[in-house]
Amino acid sequence: MHDTSYYAMMRFVAVYLRIPGNLRILDVGSMNVNGTYEALFRRPGWTYQGCDTAPGDNVDIVLEKPYDWTGIPSEDYDVVVSGQSFEHIEYIWVTISEIARVLKPGGYCCIIAPSTGPEHKYPYDCWRIYPDGMRTLAKYAGLSVIEATTDWHSRGIWHDSVLIAQKPNYNAGEADLMRARNRLARLTVNDADLREWMKRNPSAY
Repeated sequence: MHDTSYYAMMRFVAVYLRIPGNLRILDVGSMNVNGTYEALFRRPGWTYQGCDTAPGDNVDIVLEKPYDWTGIPSEDYDVVVSGQSFEHIEYIWVTISEIARVLKPGGYCCIIAPSTGPEHKYPYDCWRIYPDGMRTLAKYAGLSVIEATTDWHSRGIWHDSVLIAQKPNYNAGEADLMRARNRLARLTVNDADLREWMKRNPSAY
């Protein structure tokens, strides 16, 4: 993790998490690879958990299926963060959909990913993201954008893009739509589940 990413997350905590009471925080892609954000969330009343696709340092929850977090209840976290992970995730629209699902209404997410920089596979390196890309991910997941920026002026090579978004309080119809979109997003990356769904819903496509 490079310094500018850590500082961007530090700013998110300082500006947006001045919230009284207890907070549950989930860090997506939390394994300690040259540093973590864990120290930023070590506050009285805050519960920080890291999740990743493999066991390791700073990983509390191992995602057996990277795009199907059924082990994590819906609307369970006040805050979801992820830094320097989205460039390594093949189907980032599914991941942002799962982030939206596990967020409580009114909860915040902060996603940090590079807009530039050399290829660095871990095990993939798929994306560089601009502000419009961040806005599009939030729109897909039904999140309200608060900030979508790129640090073009830093001296580093990565020029991080940052998305800060909030989950709205959906009405019943909107909540049904978001659940359906989340389900379909997960189906698109699992052929076996998609075939089963197609058998059960032959008139839906």
